[in-house]
Amino acid sequence: MTGRQGWQDLQERIRAEIQHLAAINASDRRWPMPFCAALASGLPLLVGAYFDHLEYGLVSSLGGMVFLYAPNTPLYHRMVSLMASGFAMSACYTLGVLSQFLPWALVPTLAFIALLVSMVCRFYALGPPGSLFFMMAAAIGAYSPINVLDVPLHVGLLTMGCLLACLIAFFYSIYALRQQAPQAVTPLPPPSFEFVIVDSVIIGMFVGLSLMLAESMHLERPYWVPVSCLAVIQGASLRAVWTKQTHRIAGTAIGLLLTWGLLALPLDKWSISLMMIALAFIIEVLVVRHYGLAAVFITPLTIFLAEAARLGAGSTDALLIARLFDTVLGSLAGLLGGVCLHHPRFRALLGQQLRRLIPRRLLS
Repeated sequence: MTGRQGWQDLQERIRAEIQHLAAINASDRRWPMPFCAALASGLPLLVGAYFDHLEYGLVSSLGGMVFLYAPNTPLYHRMVSLMASGFAMSACYTLGVLSQFLPWALVPTLAFIALLVSMVCRFYALGPPGSLFFMMAAAIGAYSPINVLDVPLHVGLLTMGCLLACLIAFFYSIYALRQQAPQAVTPLPPPSFEFVIVDSVIIGMFVGLSLMLAESMHLERPYWVPVSCLAVIQGASLRAVWTKQTHRIAGTAIGLLLTWGLLALPLDKWSISLMMIALAFIIEVLVVRHYGLAAVFITPLTIFLAEAARLGAGSTDALLIARLFDTVLGSLAGLLGGVCLHHPRFRALLGQQLRRLIPRRLLS
């Protein structure tokens, strides 16, 4: 009887977990926002296709992701926040690109970027997507095969993508604010040493460890490991970390099947551009409702974003298998980091050591 009761309890827990993972969240997001987000990242692709330089459009498209950082606040606050986010995106990409010319500094640089952007995002209470796209820009830049003389060109392309996103956000905001009143600008909460400093150090440490692990395994495209790690570890709770890593792994596995089907199509520069615009629109519709469903479409979008200029140069199957392995490895590293991040004794011990390293005048 006891064994049967235990089996029933296990079945109930599994059923409850499946229901939690499959739950669809309610959302009041209207279609103009996903449309403008897709436009911000898609217009550079169309311009690049027109001039027969899709690789340039892909760099600017990455900068267009800054549109997602527009808060639902009055216009003056929204535009200042966007321009600050655009500067941060350009700075992270620049540091990532420069780090590839000093291989010994690549892992410390990306770990430092993850630490710094996490600290700033937490200090200024920046909402989702948080530090994710800043880290993505740095990681993709670090593994983009470019010459040192082309660094200003690529940084300029990404910065122009950020500026285009700010311009689109300005006109979208004028329309949106006529339809719905903005949220009030709330005062920033008092910065907590544990929340801003300790948590950011843990995040940067595990992002760096995940990249170090990927480098030690000689992965061909290791940039996706730290990005997956950061996407998982920045969950608001250990439960959120577990849910996000499950959604990310499952969504990526299904998304790779979708990517395989898309790569089987006769793609050219125009079809790739239009397809990525459609994927960006679908992602922004779904991501606030169910992250796992959004991850299905995030997978092909990010693969095309980082690899579209080199498609056909290698095995498609090898690319997809590598992406699945990178995602699983990064997500597991993020889950382990999430356990440490939400473990009171570990945070207290690390915080005690960090306070000894920082002068008291900076803590007052």
